[in-house]
Amino acid sequence: MTAMPDLLTETPPQRDPVDTALERLRLDGAIFFRSEFSEPWCYESPPTADVAAMLRPGTERLIMFHIVASGRCWVAVDDGVKHWAGPGDVIVMPYGDQHQVGGSEDAVTVPIATLFSPPPWDRLPVLQYGAGGARTDIVCGYLHSGDPLFDPRLGALPRAFVVRLADGPVAQWVRSSIEYAMAVSEAVLPADPPSTKLAELLLAEVLRHHLASAPAIQSGWIVALRDPVLAPALAAMHRDPVRQWQLNELAAEASVSRSVLDDRFRQVLGRSPIRYLTEWRMHTAGDLLRSTDFSVARIARAVGYEAEEAFSRAFKRHHNMPPSRWRAAG
Repeated sequence: MTAMPDLLTETPPQRDPVDTALERLRLDGAIFFRSEFSEPWCYESPPTADVAAMLRPGTERLIMFHIVASGRCWVAVDDGVKHWAGPGDVIVMPYGDQHQVGGSEDAVTVPIATLFSPPPWDRLPVLQYGAGGARTDIVCGYLHSGDPLFDPRLGALPRAFVVRLADGPVAQWVRSSIEYAMAVSEAVLPADPPSTKLAELLLAEVLRHHLASAPAIQSGWIVALRDPVLAPALAAMHRDPVRQWQLNELAAEASVSRSVLDDRFRQVLGRSPIRYLTEWRMHTAGDLLRSTDFSVARIARAVGYEAEEAFSRAFKRHHNMPPSRWRAAG
């Protein structure tokens, strides 16, 4: 007789911590327009508060995303760093910062609000703009969430980043989502457009991909963002990763003793504050390598390394490959 498994003592399968964390997020939003740009072209979004007031009155900021259906473009917030994206890539502005988007050729920047009429719309707007050269198609959307992950004071995410999905089921699903959004934009919108749920599912998949390499994600990083001791120290490191932080300085940010902060980091995140800082720098460097044209030396300086050689050694220890190979693999 075959023994039955003991359902009371059998260990349940381990769940992916990224999935568990993302399930706690409360997101709601929509696809709100698509655009057909032709080279040369460049636009600037309205200020953060104006976008929120237009699309979701009563909120201070929204999560903005752009899906590149075809062509090539860049996005930059006020730091001026251009993050490049191509077909199938998803550009995310998690704090809804005012930003510019442009193509490969130099162009005069125009306010996007001057290019189409304001809402309400009876169908998703289709924005057509440019000088008639090579075309780039983009689907734009927004979401709202009160989760600390999207609090700009904590800086848990870059102000603008590009997610490049490897070929596979998720990338195919994103391509299908683009096709759906394109089709919906040609029809009259129902009272409760299904594109609202599409935006939520899409961002969850993009975040899952982006956060998979975040430091300490396996040991409760998103939980740490809500921790009253850890959150101030994390915010300080995220805000200024170039600074050569000392434990006493981070403890002062959190208003606790050095021992309390160190113990809390090890308990929740499984590493010391200084090790976390190193891993955060490597995480940030990986994003810059994949989405910008910066040299390795410039990226090294951007994450707190004066010597390119020291940065390259640290990057290789963390990612098991040198920066040049990481960039080529992306």
